[in-house]
Amino acid sequence: MAKLGLSVAIGDYDRTRALIDGTVAIDGVDPVFMTLVPEEIFFRAIRGAEFDICELSLSSHAMRIAQGNSPYVAVPAFLSRSFRHNAIYVRTDRVKKPADLKGRKVGVPEYQVTANVWVRAFLADDYGVAPADIHWIRGGIEEPGRPEKLAINLPAGVRLDEAPAGTTISALLEAGEIDGFIAPRRPRLAEQGHPNIGWLFVDPIAAAKDYFKRTGFFPIMHVLGIRRELAERQPWLPGAAFKAFAQAKRLAVQRLADTAAASVTLPFVEETLKDARAFMGEDFWSYGVAPNRKLIDYFLGQHHAQGLSSRRLTVDELFHPATYETFKV
Repeated sequence: MAKLGLSVAIGDYDRTRALIDGTVAIDGVDPVFMTLVPEEIFFRAIRGAEFDICELSLSSHAMRIAQGNSPYVAVPAFLSRSFRHNAIYVRTDRVKKPADLKGRKVGVPEYQVTANVWVRAFLADDYGVAPADIHWIRGGIEEPGRPEKLAINLPAGVRLDEAPAGTTISALLEAGEIDGFIAPRRPRLAEQGHPNIGWLFVDPIAAAKDYFKRTGFFPIMHVLGIRRELAERQPWLPGAAFKAFAQAKRLAVQRLADTAAASVTLPFVEETLKDARAFMGEDFWSYGVAPNRKLIDYFLGQHHAQGLSSRRLTVDELFHPATYETFKV
């Protein structure tokens, strides 16, 4: 039987590289890999379902599932996870602590971005700053005119306005026309050392570690999607994809532990890996539904409360059933 020729759009990460370079294969698949930035993958996947297999925003996927028109079914390979306490930049001449965000203007590239869902959740839970306490301004980070990929209907009391035509939220932050900025990518100004722009949390690692100690959550950003009609025609495919992506991730972690020559261009990689395992557990970047069920259920509750999913989803609505169990020898 000939292998399926499928398009696969993912980021070029250490945890996907073994797939991209052919070290790990997806059983029964002859893939054409496209390594693209998340913004392009998500836009093309959500607007046109252009890829057979692709990285998906957890938030956008949940929105489409709630609407009942998702072209993709998810595989619980979590290609991006991140604590987002370092995603909040502020005018440090005005905002010193989370409570100072109340009544302020804060820029976002899209309200429904997964990172922003997590930030709004911990601002409300941990610091008493609700979404309705902030005046949200939507615009491109470095390019003007970025729209929401999907239409949103926010709860009463939540104010979201467009950035002025031709402007970006980075430029508004620099000019002092907004007071903060929340996005997965940092504003270019931060790299340039603007004297009045910096992190809300001076030590975001300490804030994230405190969050993990209290919640046990290592936030999920991206899942793997398979075109729904393809998964229905080839029911073996989601399980095969999960197996391959999990194997590629295991190889990436093994390479981090190889002390003969560092696989990452950073010092103290071995020590950082040891610390992460001691703090978060051996499988700190876990794939699969079972070890992440509580986290995903919490996210879905927040997603609905923030007005992004039209109904409260269950975890099992997101993922293909073939990815829940696997063989054992």
